[in-house]
Amino acid sequence: MKFFADTADVAEIAELASTGLLDGVTTNPSLIHKAGRRFLEVVKEICGLVDGPVSAEVVATDYAGMLREADVVRAIAPNVCVKLPLTFDGLKACRKLTAEGTLVNVTLCFSATQALLAAKAGATFVSPFVGRHDDVGFDGMALIEDIRLIYDNYDFATEILVASVRHPVHVLAAAKIGADVATAPPAVLKALAKHPLTDRGLDQFLADWARTGEHIA
Repeated sequence: MKFFADTADVAEIAELASTGLLDGVTTNPSLIHKAGRRFLEVVKEICGLVDGPVSAEVVATDYAGMLREADVVRAIAPNVCVKLPLTFDGLKACRKLTAEGTLVNVTLCFSATQALLAAKAGATFVSPFVGRHDDVGFDGMALIEDIRLIYDNYDFATEILVASVRHPVHVLAAAKIGADVATAPPAVLKALAKHPLTDRGLDQFLADWARTGEHIA
């Protein structure tokens, strides 16, 4: 499974990238607003920190407007992935952009039929929002299972990018289903490495080592 950081905070991205475990980054207008920086500037900086795809979202809602904004966005860096909404205009724009060799992330997916259309349109990634799905009483992971089944049935190349990840259990469940990517806030990605028994065991080892009076150096 690939791990993407869902943030526009360059300091957090740089820290995660230094581990060698970060495969890409996703942003959206809300995250850009939270970062408090200019959109093109921050996306360009993020693209320099990671080799993998960096999703940057257009804000136009019509086909022509999406293409105009996509031209600006994809000129930022070779690893930019243009993020489009899962609407008919978004799917139409996806079809054109992917035909031109542009990476496209179709976002705000909440049903398996939407995901089917995204794959038909040639999307590089489709982003089903599991956390928001859970919030309104649906099973976000059941959605991932349905999409995985459909994509495998027809051998679609579109990667399932699990978004709106709220906690490590979402990542675990997505990995067991066979999702291709999980994008999560940095705090969630860091939490994947945490376990109380690991901390307890390390404390015990260090205490015992101190009693030996030895040094490794």
